[in-house]
Amino acid sequence: MNNFELALNSVSFGQIGVGLLRERFKRSPERSAPLFLIANNGDLSSYDEDESFINWIKTSTSNALKKFKNTDPTFKLWHLNGSLPKVSAKQCLLSFYETDSPTDIELNLVRNNDIVLFTSEYTRDVFKMYGAENVHYLPLFFEKRYFKKLEKTYFEDGRIVFNVVGKFEKRKNHGQVITAWAKKYGNNPKYYLNCAVYNPFFKPEENYEIWSKLFGGKQFFNIKFHPFMQKNEMYNDFLNSGDIAIGMSGGENWDLPVFHSVGIGKHAVILDCNGYKGWANNENSVLVKPDGKMPAYDQMFFKEGDIINQGNFFKFDTEEFLGACDAAIERVQKDKVNKAGLKLQDDFSVDKTYDKIEGFLGQLV
Repeated sequence: MNNFELALNSVSFGQIGVGLLRERFKRSPERSAPLFLIANNGDLSSYDEDESFINWIKTSTSNALKKFKNTDPTFKLWHLNGSLPKVSAKQCLLSFYETDSPTDIELNLVRNNDIVLFTSEYTRDVFKMYGAENVHYLPLFFEKRYFKKLEKTYFEDGRIVFNVVGKFEKRKNHGQVITAWAKKYGNNPKYYLNCAVYNPFFKPEENYEIWSKLFGGKQFFNIKFHPFMQKNEMYNDFLNSGDIAIGMSGGENWDLPVFHSVGIGKHAVILDCNGYKGWANNENSVLVKPDGKMPAYDQMFFKEGDIINQGNFFKFDTEEFLGACDAAIERVQKDKVNKAGLKLQDDFSVDKTYDKIEGFLGQLV
C-alpha cells in the first residue's frame, strides 16, 4: 500500500491532491490509505465532496501512523524546498518549478528524492541538463467534478469577454497583459476583460493597490477585477463567463484555470512555452512565441541571490500578444465553442494521471 503526503487546501496543490485521492478512493473505497497532511493542512472548504469520501480522508489521516510502512513508497506533492524529510524510505515527489537555473540546493534536493515528477517537459529537461537523472514528466488532469460547461448567458449585448486568471505575480505577466489589453480594447463596449487575479498571499488592501496602479488613475468601464473565489463552483461559473482565456505566464507548470477554461470549450491566447506545451496547440489555442527571457526576481517570491528560485522567465512582445487576441476574436466569431479544446477532458483524465503515478511508485517497490 502506498503512503500519501499532501497539503489539502484551496490552491493548486490542494486541487490536484483532492483529485488524486478521490481517484484512489474510487478504486478501493473499503481500504484507507496512510495519508499525512503537510503542515496539518486539511482545509476542504473549497470542495463539495460526498460524505463517504470525506470520511475516508479522515480515516486515512487518523490511521496514518498506525497503518503506514517505511518499506512502502510515498507519493508526496509539495515544493522542492520542503520535500525532505520523507515519510518512508522511498519517495516519489511531484513538484513545481518555474525558472531555468536550478541552484545547487535545488539539485541536491532532487537527487535526494528517489523520483521527482514535473508537470512540464521543459522543466524536466532543464534539470536533466544540470545532471539530474531521476526526473520525469507527469501531465496533469482535467477535474470533471468541478469544471464543466454551463448553459448560461452572462451578457445580452454580444460582447466578447476575455478572462485573465491566476494569482497576480510577475511570472504570470499579468501586468503586461492587462495594461496592453486596456490600451487596445479599453472602453470599447464590444469587448470586456474579467480579471480573477486576487493573490491570497497578499492582504486585500495590497491586492487593490496593485490593481489601482496598473492604469495610472485612468478608468475603464469594460475591465473588472474580482475578489477571491473560495468555492470551485464559483470559479467554474467565472470561467464559463468568458469567451477567451488568456494564459501568458512566462513560468508556468500547467496553468490549471486556463487549461480548464479551454477544456470546457473556451478559446485561448497562450504563450507557447514551459508547461503550456503539454496541452496547448494550434488547434485549441492561438499561440504566441516567446520573445526571449527576463530575470525572475520580484523581491517577494523570487529574490535575487536566494538559495532557491533563481533564473529567468519567458517574456513576450506586446504587439504579438495583441495580434493573437485579434485572432482569438475571429475564432469566437466563427464558433463560440472551442471543439478542439473539449478534447482535453478525455485526453487528460485523472485516471490516466493516477495510473502514471502508480507506475512510478511501482518502480520503488
